[in-house]
Amino acid sequence: MLKDRNRLQKVVEGWDEAQQELDDLLVLVELGEEGEDEETLSEVRELLPELDKKVGQMEFARMLSGEHDSCDAIFSINAGAGGTEAQDWADMLLRMYLRYCEKKGFKTEITDYQPGDEAGVKGATFTVSGDYAYGWLRAEMGIHRLVRISPFDANAKRHTSFASVFVFPELPDDIEVEVNEKDLKVDTYRASGAGGQHVNKTDSAIRITHVPSGIVVACQSERSQHKNRSTAMKQLKARLYEQEIRKKEEEAEALAGEKKEIGWGSQIRSYVLHPYRMVKDHRTSFEVGNADAVLDGDIDGFIEAYLLSRS
Repeated sequence: MLKDRNRLQKVVEGWDEAQQELDDLLVLVELGEEGEDEETLSEVRELLPELDKKVGQMEFARMLSGEHDSCDAIFSINAGAGGTEAQDWADMLLRMYLRYCEKKGFKTEITDYQPGDEAGVKGATFTVSGDYAYGWLRAEMGIHRLVRISPFDANAKRHTSFASVFVFPELPDDIEVEVNEKDLKVDTYRASGAGGQHVNKTDSAIRITHVPSGIVVACQSERSQHKNRSTAMKQLKARLYEQEIRKKEEEAEALAGEKKEIGWGSQIRSYVLHPYRMVKDHRTSFEVGNADAVLDGDIDGFIEAYLLSRS
């Protein structure tokens, strides 16, 4: 595929550039030592950390070697029990991940948005396009926990809220997932969104329920019912494929007598805003005191720590 070729070409070009920069620095070192030129050696000392950082990033990228790590991603957030409080937390997570994707240079498109009853969002799904989007974002799948003084509580009591995150690879065209139309329950409804976005006067939005598995997907980003159905089916196939892969992994672990430390859908991270401020990942023990920066999309540290722990 052309996309794979371009991705691999960028990797090769990156290593070639790093090798050329290293060769240039070695020449500068040799010239500086021969001529006892402190200015040249000082330049080398300034440039070397930049090269070291670049090589480190490329070495890290090598860990994204899973079967679908190079794929685009389908990202879904759902509020847990707790009404408005949980729905507001889900909306905070949606903003955090959209900000993260923006900083990474990923392109996003919201395909489904179910606004909360009073504030926030009940659930939202968006697609993420970019190099290794799924490889990076798969680290975020699980339950996210928020502890804070609720802005919706007149008594200013501390509340704990939960939201779930699911991430699936957008499958390449050469992977076929068979879906029996008889297993599908298809509903149409009018699109709606926060602030009047995606509002439509026709029933163009699509919700598809895969009855055997209970998986529900929806799309309302297009005005065309046909396009929304196509996008929803793509999401359904991705989720069915991921479900089958995870089932095989669990069976293999059971046969080997193994048990994962972190299971599917378990709590992975806590965001504490009161009585102190800290975000901690329970899988890796990586933590950050600047919770505001994390909620503004600065989550690379958590993702890198998780990927390193899994490598």
